[in-house]
Amino acid sequence: MNISLSPVAELDFDIKPSSKLRLSVIVPAKDEETMIGITLEALRSQVDDHGRAIDPAIYEVLVLANNCSDDTYQKCLSYQQQYPEFRLAVEYRDIAAEIAHIGTVRRMLMDAAYSRLVSTAGERGIIISTDADSEVDPTWIYHILQEMEKGVDVVGGRILPKNTPKLSKIHHLRDVKYRFLRTRLESELDPCFTNPWPRHFQCFGPSMAMTCGIYVLAGRLPAIPYLEDEEFRKALIRVDAKFRHSTKVRISTSARFDGRVAFGFSVQLQKWSQMSINQQEQMVESLYSFATKLKIKSELRKAWKLKTFADHLDLTFSIHQLGLRRHALMQMICENTYFESFWEQIEKHISFYCPGMNGTVPISKAIEEFRCYFSGIHSLKSHDLNQRAVPLIAV
Repeated sequence: MNISLSPVAELDFDIKPSSKLRLSVIVPAKDEETMIGITLEALRSQVDDHGRAIDPAIYEVLVLANNCSDDTYQKCLSYQQQYPEFRLAVEYRDIAAEIAHIGTVRRMLMDAAYSRLVSTAGERGIIISTDADSEVDPTWIYHILQEMEKGVDVVGGRILPKNTPKLSKIHHLRDVKYRFLRTRLESELDPCFTNPWPRHFQCFGPSMAMTCGIYVLAGRLPAIPYLEDEEFRKALIRVDAKFRHSTKVRISTSARFDGRVAFGFSVQLQKWSQMSINQQEQMVESLYSFATKLKIKSELRKAWKLKTFADHLDLTFSIHQLGLRRHALMQMICENTYFESFWEQIEKHISFYCPGMNGTVPISKAIEEFRCYFSGIHSLKSHDLNQRAVPLIAV
């Protein structure tokens, strides 16, 4: 399949793909002269879990330096000359101001990686995204390959910030703890055989791997100014991509305030710092609200898988909680090609019509609720979940 990105010309790297190529690592880079050497060194020095070097012919690194005011591009060229056996391809572009943003650059690189991979590895070729201010673990590529060989479509890596600013740190640690606890509960109440516990919750630009096939099926990465990785993650979910959030695929990244995009991790760090100054606490979804949604999702997932036996499906809990009539639920199930697209509609319904499942609590309280549940101090009893039911909606 030929894909192009207009109005920006396609990338044409001067290094031809190896006949053994299985993975292309893409690195967008703008004004990263202080970090790019560390990024490239980590990518070049990849080993397996026994410390043996990864065959350099099976992977390549594609760097697009764009609109730079420093020596990022020159540093990449110097590194390329210093290590000729390392399959590093570099291009420079000055992109028009109205589209000179991370979405454009990351998509150009992913499209280029796709075109190179399909000629050697086909639809199971692996496009991997990282950033120029990040440092991958020595076994990063090895563990991505290991997970992909189990048949998944997407591998999200665990992203660890370096030197988190002091005022942001407590909020960041609470946020990570809360998200891990949610993931653990999800594994218990709505388990996924391709993504078992232990797992994490991240799948973002610094460490996101996907097959060529799922990249195109999800509509390719959107060329938007920021949060392009988050929007693409949502697009992957909507087509029921098989995710693996591997704890073995790890990367560290910059925790700087002066980010390269209008909204990203740097902006979140700034907000957390301001919360510390104002003595504020993040508000998040409670254990019981989240657990109720998971129970609904699990019941609907079973219905989705068995929808040919519609007359015999038990949808009691979902009908009770959502206030939807049975025929309306079944119609929604049958109208959607993918389960997660259907579930996205259910979540929108919940946000408008189920106030009992939209409440928030301070994050410290939510963490304590989860801890008490997992330590066995209290359980999620049926009557606790059922008390938020809403009247039937005539649709």
